[in-house]
Amino acid sequence: RLVCFIYSESAKLKRYGETMGSGSTFTEVSGKQMKKMSLHIPNINEQAKIGNMLKILDQTITLHEEKKRQLERLKSALLKKMFADKSGYPAVRFNGFCDEWKKQKLGDIVETITDYVAAGSFASLRENVIYRSEPCYAQLIRTADLKSNFSKIAPVYVDKQAFDFLYRVSLDKESVILPNIGNCGEVYYVDPHELPYMRNVLGPNAILIRSSSLNNHFLSILFQSHNFQKSLKLVISPNGQTKFNKTELKRIKMVLPMDVNEQNSLSAFFKMINTAISLQEHKSNILKELKSSLLQNMFI
Repeated sequence: RLVCFIYSESAKLKRYGETMGSGSTFTEVSGKQMKKMSLHIPNINEQAKIGNMLKILDQTITLHEEKKRQLERLKSALLKKMFADKSGYPAVRFNGFCDEWKKQKLGDIVETITDYVAAGSFASLRENVIYRSEPCYAQLIRTADLKSNFSKIAPVYVDKQAFDFLYRVSLDKESVILPNIGNCGEVYYVDPHELPYMRNVLGPNAILIRSSSLNNHFLSILFQSHNFQKSLKLVISPNGQTKFNKTELKRIKMVLPMDVNEQNSLSAFFKMINTAISLQEHKSNILKELKSSLLQNMFI
């Protein structure tokens, strides 16, 4: 019975459903049609071995997914405890730090808050920026690219003229990216050395934030904290598509440590947690790919 269940996940059943299905939008197969489907079934001993192997594989995938969920819950709890509220003092803190965190407007502590449309009018953007599907001078980085870690969607490129025109949103230095039209609340830290292309510029519907005096990775973690997310929701338009603009973002008041050493400590700590989360996700994805390959190759 176990092998029959595993076999039902194989590509053959899907192909059979597409061939024999009702022709509706959804692929569906009736019980009578399934009775007519021919199967190649191994002897009971081989069934047991295949079933046990794939059962262990499923259990391992579930284990890594659960570890990832636990780490995400831990991160969420720490974002509440390790970032100060209006009191100016976090509930949990590293040894050696005791100074009060300061409340300041984001626009007063960050030198660069800009976006794609800062380059000029929509007419000048249409004239100077042409999207290309083939590799060109630079890559246009969209929030969808960052969300998918540059997989599953086709990249977009621009020529040198467009790259120079969009110099304000060049991703040649560490930056924090906030989507400001749709997906508001997401936060992406960008290290230029980790991008897949040599030259990169930020695409539309996102705001680029960069500081020369603060730890930019720390800022990306601060933007994920519950206090900042709560403040951001207050400036997001509640009607229609969610959005906010640069001016509204600059006015948000933030509570943060002015001691760069404390910023660095928090940055390193959350980098470690993010790495652990990514590792569990990577292991899970590899095992899922392995399972898919086995289902294709271990059944006739």
